[in-house]
Amino acid sequence: MATSLHNLSDYDPQSVPSATGMRFGIVVSDWNSKITGALMRGAFDTLIANGAKEEDIYVKNVPGSFELIFGAAQFVKSGKVDAVIAIGCVIRGDTPHFEYICQGTTQGLATLNTDYDVPVVYGLLTCNNMEQAEDRCGGMLGNKGDECAVTAIKMADYRRSFGNQ
Repeated sequence: MATSLHNLSDYDPQSVPSATGMRFGIVVSDWNSKITGALMRGAFDTLIANGAKEEDIYVKNVPGSFELIFGAAQFVKSGKVDAVIAIGCVIRGDTPHFEYICQGTTQGLATLNTDYDVPVVYGLLTCNNMEQAEDRCGGMLGNKGDECAVTAIKMADYRRSFGNQ
């Protein structure tokens, strides 16, 4: 669904399982830190609001969005988390760099989801300009971090439904 048709912070609390006892890793890109910091805060606060404890949420920073792959992989391999949220923001510029970073990061995070048994949630904003990013990190379209946290809780619960702790 297009973000312009849905506020990223809107969700039915009744549809979200309790995050009590769940552990989460949040890996955050330092690039565009004003945006990624707001996304991380949205994710963190939403996890807490749904029952996670602060001490069960691990936040680590990486330099850029491409490094989210390695950062998420370290959380997955650690065995310490039930789900990982990868948060980054890439804004289109004048060179093809935007496409390379977006495609590479997307493929890397997707591979983690198929190769490992811990869900990795895609929280990479891929925007044409700063205004679009600001609208999606707590602006008029809500906060993608909120949506990522809800997804992480649901996916951790889904994983547990198969007997995986």
